[in-house]
Amino acid sequence: MCGIFGYIGEERPLQLWLDGLSRLEYRGYDSCGVATIKNDFIFIKKQQGKILDLRTNLKNLSLEKFNIGIAHTRWATHGKPNNLNAHPHIDCGKKIAIVHNGIIENYLLLKEMLLAERHKFLSQTDTEVITHLIEKFYQGNLLGAILKCVKELKGSFAIAIISTYQPKQLIGIRKGSPLILGLTDKGQFLASDIPAILPLTKKVVYLEDEQIAILEKDKVNIFDFEGRPNRVNIERINIKEEQALKKGFPHFMLKEIFEQPEVLDKTFLLYLKKEKIHFPQLNLKESFLKNLKNIFITACGTAYHAGYLGKYFLEKYCGVNVYIDVASEFRYRNFNLPNRSLLISISQSGETADTLFATRDAKSKKIKVLSICNMLGSSLAKISDNLILTPAGPEIGVASTKAYTAQILVLILFSLYLAKIKNIISEKFYQDAIVELKAIPNLIREILGQSKKIKSIADKFSKFGCFLFLGRGINYPSALEGALKLKEISYIPAEGYPAGEMKHGPIALIDEYRAVVCIAVYDNLYEKMVSNIQEIKARNGKVLAILNYQDIQASKLSDEAIYIPRLKNQDFSPLLIAPVLQLFAYYVAKNLGKEIDQPRNLAKSVTVE
Repeated sequence: MCGIFGYIGEERPLQLWLDGLSRLEYRGYDSCGVATIKNDFIFIKKQQGKILDLRTNLKNLSLEKFNIGIAHTRWATHGKPNNLNAHPHIDCGKKIAIVHNGIIENYLLLKEMLLAERHKFLSQTDTEVITHLIEKFYQGNLLGAILKCVKELKGSFAIAIISTYQPKQLIGIRKGSPLILGLTDKGQFLASDIPAILPLTKKVVYLEDEQIAILEKDKVNIFDFEGRPNRVNIERINIKEEQALKKGFPHFMLKEIFEQPEVLDKTFLLYLKKEKIHFPQLNLKESFLKNLKNIFITACGTAYHAGYLGKYFLEKYCGVNVYIDVASEFRYRNFNLPNRSLLISISQSGETADTLFATRDAKSKKIKVLSICNMLGSSLAKISDNLILTPAGPEIGVASTKAYTAQILVLILFSLYLAKIKNIISEKFYQDAIVELKAIPNLIREILGQSKKIKSIADKFSKFGCFLFLGRGINYPSALEGALKLKEISYIPAEGYPAGEMKHGPIALIDEYRAVVCIAVYDNLYEKMVSNIQEIKARNGKVLAILNYQDIQASKLSDEAIYIPRLKNQDFSPLLIAPVLQLFAYYVAKNLGKEIDQPRNLAKSVTVE
């Protein structure tokens, strides 16, 4: 969740560390800091607030050059956001400085032990125990002290360390939380995510769980937690730097909304060959898929909503039982995972802690795993038996947009692929579906052309202090996602409900002060949605409807309407509805002056429980 950036190499201005941190701002943070070594002394500057403020406070040092340093953006877990709790943290002797992502679950016991040994703590964080543990175990060998330290820690962590004991070494440690090395001829980098090092190198090493990296100016060594040397596996990333830039858009979120047609086109290029669906990284035997009876889906947040849509597709087209649960619940439930079952784990980052733990738990029960992920080198991709990569590129906005529609599309494609193997759908249905799906990117471009109209409607509706999003059937998950998007970036209370449940409670909320967003496209439940809208209007609720062109009934009942093309197969309509809901949430938040790309209290990748 937090951001780590580190460098060792040729002397560089402090600007290097601050720029690296800035490229991690999207992960969400409330404080920041930097540490470097100068004249055998660790210099630290940290504070609550934004990196821009840190730059200002470091302006007298901005032109000085340093050859080693670590930097951090903190998202508070243990201890309030303030200067003392900000990272980096230092030991009593001021010889060791660290930054840390993750949670040390046993930190209170460790802290009590260290306090009894007269260590002095300055913060309320769990992180500070790490510095004092290394200090406690140091007897002339820094790696040896670190190896003893990690054996005492319970939880997940990515750690970067500098020390005057080894001023020519930058050390990274990974257990559970992601950490990446970037390699160059003139120095080495550490980061918690690819965008931090994207302008600096394309050669990376993804640290594995329970690995320690020792970086020097011209070399890298990796060890496991037993101190045994490990192979350094260098990979090349193919992400272009400009993909992580705004390209003239005021916010990353808006840019990423507008990138969705291109992302869907790329998805077809990957998974359609001669009008046939294929998945090159799928290792599931056809005999297994033919006899597949049960599918379990687990994910968090927006990825969960994509998975919920996948449940509809898989049940309808493939004749399998589909069970879905949020990963934070799935991992603690006693699921019966019978033979001939498949787990689908979905995560944009591939580092979502609960999804990773749920997947590992399922694998321990010998169930086959298919991951849908946006990051090829991520932990989820590596632990899964099978992978469907979403080619969304870097998604910087905290509120997921283009990754969500990419997830929906690959779930539809996988459903058609599986249905064809099971011989449940006809060749004509299969081909017709592919033709219609391939037309959707251009239909989304058409919808994005209505952005000014959607902005105008959003401006009117931004005065409401409460929203209800209603959908039925395939678009109930769309209602959930629409409510989540609005909550995430505008902070307006919003709930998504199946419209048929309205009379079982939510109807009590409806009056002239509440707004209701109704997804009422022409499908087999359209007439029922019209009845729901009539019930809302009878109670003076304000209705914004998402309708198909040429709609007559629902249009007359609605206060405002946004129109989208009508599909022959309305099961694919969530792909068209998603950008409408995203734009609506974006313009409401913008009208209210909210911080759209970095909403309060949220992080892009939730890498801790």
